[in-house]
Amino acid sequence: MNSFGWTLIMKRGCFCSKETLNINSTKYVVRERLAQGGFSLIDLVENNITRKLYALKRITCHSLDDQNIALREIENCQRIDSEHVIKVLDFELKGSADIVINAVSHLYIVLPYYKHGSLADHLTMRAKKRDHMPEAQIMQIFLGICEGVRAIHDAKPVPLAHRDLKTANICLNDSFEPIIVDLGSMTEARLQICGQTQAQRLQDEAEERSSIVYRAPELFSVKSYCTIDERTDIWSLGCLLYAMCFFHCPFDPIYEKGDSVALAVLSGNINIPDENIYSQDIHDLIRYMLRMDPMERPFIYSVIEKCHDLIQKLDGRV
Repeated sequence: MNSFGWTLIMKRGCFCSKETLNINSTKYVVRERLAQGGFSLIDLVENNITRKLYALKRITCHSLDDQNIALREIENCQRIDSEHVIKVLDFELKGSADIVINAVSHLYIVLPYYKHGSLADHLTMRAKKRDHMPEAQIMQIFLGICEGVRAIHDAKPVPLAHRDLKTANICLNDSFEPIIVDLGSMTEARLQICGQTQAQRLQDEAEERSSIVYRAPELFSVKSYCTIDERTDIWSLGCLLYAMCFFHCPFDPIYEKGDSVALAVLSGNINIPDENIYSQDIHDLIRYMLRMDPMERPFIYSVIEKCHDLIQKLDGRV
């Protein structure tokens, strides 16, 4: 079951669709398709009575495993309390998946709709004009993202990891504050890998659910005996902050040329452009998160502390 970013959420076109859906007795009218993935898609829908707009995620489940994974997204989301992480407003499972009789089920998840779109949309618009965000604005948005990640990592009874943090999975609300979305890849953060079978299973899951250019190095070649924890997300945050500064993550150019992203990531070489408007402090913060050895990588609390220090320093410069 592939997860996908909300890369098409920015602009609304003609309201041509007349499809209607009932979710727990509430009627929604489908207005347009926002994004589409392997077995899931997101539509812009309108409550038939209140006329309020929502994002409706539909997941098609072809097996009980698919169904359980989809429902786990709901369960995990309900364990997180943060203004910077998307909330599930309503959901309904229709049908029951059974691979033996070729039956499918459909999970419908009602989510807030963010009319300003994703951080990826915003950066794409700025890139066309070479209009770099001011460092202070970058740090305020990035701190909000980190606060959302902290809530995910602090989930009870066990910590969770998002595993697919990227600019396309950060939406911007009416106050231009970041909201982490697309929790379909979220999973238990701390895993003890014992043997090649478990290592290969995790590597396959990462290939399916974690975007390649934001994926932590330890997920490209999972060791047979190792510990994986929430610091996979810290690597992704380093890539994300880089993208906020330079309009693309460090490994986008490698991917676009068709070269091996895995080799590039595992080489450990992070090229920060010589000519740029940002301070050495933000360069250092990026490198602080992009440490190859996950055991040397910081936890989110240390990243947030450095964000506060940098913001305070920037305020002192004004």
